[in-house]
Amino acid sequence: MAGTATEVQRLTVLGAGSWGTAFAKVLGDAGRDVTMWARRPEVAAEIRERHRNSSYLPDIELPERITATADPAEALDGAQAVVLAVPSQTLRTNLSEWSGLLPREAILVSLAKGVELGTLKRMSQVIAEIAAVDDGRIVVVSGPNLAKEIALGQPSAAVVACTDHDNAKAIQQASFNQYFRPYTNTDVVGCELGGACKNVIALSCGMAAGLGLGTNTMATLITRGLAEMARLGAKLGADPLTFAGLAGVGDLVATCSSPLSRNRTFGERLGRGETLQEALDAAGGQVAEGVKSCTSIRELALSLGVDMPITDAMHRVCHEGVDPRRAGAELLGRSQKHEWS
Repeated sequence: MAGTATEVQRLTVLGAGSWGTAFAKVLGDAGRDVTMWARRPEVAAEIRERHRNSSYLPDIELPERITATADPAEALDGAQAVVLAVPSQTLRTNLSEWSGLLPREAILVSLAKGVELGTLKRMSQVIAEIAAVDDGRIVVVSGPNLAKEIALGQPSAAVVACTDHDNAKAIQQASFNQYFRPYTNTDVVGCELGGACKNVIALSCGMAAGLGLGTNTMATLITRGLAEMARLGAKLGADPLTFAGLAGVGDLVATCSSPLSRNRTFGERLGRGETLQEALDAAGGQVAEGVKSCTSIRELALSLGVDMPITDAMHRVCHEGVDPRRAGAELLGRSQKHEWS
């Protein structure tokens, strides 16, 4: 669907978690009409009637332009763009339920950051398969986007990436407001890999914090983590400049350093000696994306012959019971090499 970018005024956000709600607020504050879909009717009712989502963003008032429903058909009726705001590992199942309801010409916007277990597909690939749409109708949003800070109206930026630049521009215009500045990009592969890989690196930074390690260690993990994602991106044809931008180092720094990052705080609990189940219980049953993505990204890297030692270490800690201290020692004990090899 190439051509001149058209104005997108009516959007649907499928998913009422923290990031879905924050992005709906971004759209509302940009003067757009937004309908949110929430799985729980009581959440939809609270958003619709009280302009609040106390389950995920307490004390944040949502714009009057936002309404909500628990009926996906009602939510999708007349939407010019559909924002998919569900976890990466549930995207396929959810989208399969919604695919027959999607408006024919709607732009599909992915907020999910991950690589699918089993298929090793990026989220845009899952969307293209299940919704049976051309790549040019799929826009990916990525960047340093901690939901609570954005919901508070703190200045932030993001990348909206699409192979059809006109559709990227349409979502850019729909989400631009006084505190949220989106930039366009056509490198969907790089933006998605940056968003997926940073969750895994954030787990490692959290573990280091849990072990009592300091800033030098964090900087090392962030920098070497960036090298890992760039190597994987190069193998898959991504633009190297993407990893130096908002969807790469920008998202990586925010997710690895902030206590608002679920992946970082989850990793910190593991570093303090909690089991995966204990960390899961403490998080209210919400699994950090990196816990699952470390396995799928590791498998993708292995299939392509790409060396990703931090990702491998996170998989072994999370899923093979390796102690974080042992994993750290093994990373430090790897054979010496040139920085860029």
